[in-house]
Amino acid sequence: MHARRQLDAFKLSRLNDLLATILPGDGGLPRDGRPANAFYAAKLSRLPHRLESLEELAEWPFTFKDELVDAAARLGRPANLTWPADRYVRFHQTSGTHGRPLPVFDTADDWAWWLECWRTVLARGGVGDGDRVFVASAFGPTIAFWSAFDAAVSVGAMAIPTGGVRSIARLEMLRSLAATVVVSTPSYCLHLAELAAERKVDLAALPVRLVIVAGEPGGSIPSTRSRIAEAYGAAVLDHAGASEVGAWGVGSPDGRALEVIEPHFHPEFLSLATGGPAKSGELAELVLTTLGRSGCPVLRYRTGDLVRPAWPTEPRDGETPWVRLEGGILGRTDDMLTVRGVNVFPGAVDDIVRSFPEVVEYRLTVSSRESLDELSLEIEDRLGNPRRVEEELRIRLGLRVAVRTAPIGSLPRFEGKGRRVIDTRPKAAP
Repeated sequence: MHARRQLDAFKLSRLNDLLATILPGDGGLPRDGRPANAFYAAKLSRLPHRLESLEELAEWPFTFKDELVDAAARLGRPANLTWPADRYVRFHQTSGTHGRPLPVFDTADDWAWWLECWRTVLARGGVGDGDRVFVASAFGPTIAFWSAFDAAVSVGAMAIPTGGVRSIARLEMLRSLAATVVVSTPSYCLHLAELAAERKVDLAALPVRLVIVAGEPGGSIPSTRSRIAEAYGAAVLDHAGASEVGAWGVGSPDGRALEVIEPHFHPEFLSLATGGPAKSGELAELVLTTLGRSGCPVLRYRTGDLVRPAWPTEPRDGETPWVRLEGGILGRTDDMLTVRGVNVFPGAVDDIVRSFPEVVEYRLTVSSRESLDELSLEIEDRLGNPRRVEEELRIRLGLRVAVRTAPIGSLPRFEGKGRRVIDTRPKAAP
């Protein structure tokens, strides 16, 4: 059997096993006395509970984050739980960057699945016995890197927590503990590098050999990736995940894309132009179905992530190639800026700005004047020469962006997801 057909058959089997677990049996009664997932039982009540092909998923309804958030607010708990409360051992919540936080619960089996997904990421970076994995995260209620930490322990590495530690102390821990792997957001990696430069600490001389970045675009953005690699003297591996979905993506070996970890997730792609299935290379929204998370599953979940899918046809070193997302996550449907008829992705701005090594930090503002949208950019620039950045933005975006300098250290730094875009335009009335 062809490798792709073999993978699809495996995913279909996992999906049907999941449906048999979370949905009621014939007649709408709980199967073998077990509770069913009431949210999906209602959502799929008029549909067959077993699929003959993955293509049949296209007939199923989407799951939206807003409906999960609204249901959680009404019920006081997530709507898509399958088991009684005492079965769950982990609580997290989404960051709330794009609205109210969503509570998320996992059973012990679900958490084991999370770690299995993360071990795929660690294996891609060759992480294992003898490694010291420095997890630069606040370890709050968001999932952040909790699963990365536990997965590192499970592969025999030393896991180093740094929650509640100031950046200066983290820098000293990184040096004194001789960490070989750093796990962080791209923004915070760059902030630590900036701090190291100020304190005359040569990060590239430390034992760090790999930086795993997640939480925001950057690991597959060439200039951001290059800047991190140069600062740490290390390879950079991209990763993508979400509390409500799981650890679903890993950077490709060539560093130019994310790959969907397909044994654990089934991806679909909605064309932004047509709303139908996207073609290879077309801008699309990523839709994901979890295949191994029965306690808090999501089916056909609209992630809001904008990607360009590509379906490889040749196996890589005997492996089944997973779907590639060229350039990683390009942005989000709710972050994409339309300025004077031109679609602008924050990731594209990041790629341009980070290509200037003298620019330390930046902030982009979208405003409206006399009914015309305008972009302005503040940069902390060691050269104090905003004109060259302004010209590059004009050439590559096709827009005039007013660029001005800000004092070094005056713009916000971020430990978690960076928030560098401010949209001051009047919001349309609901």
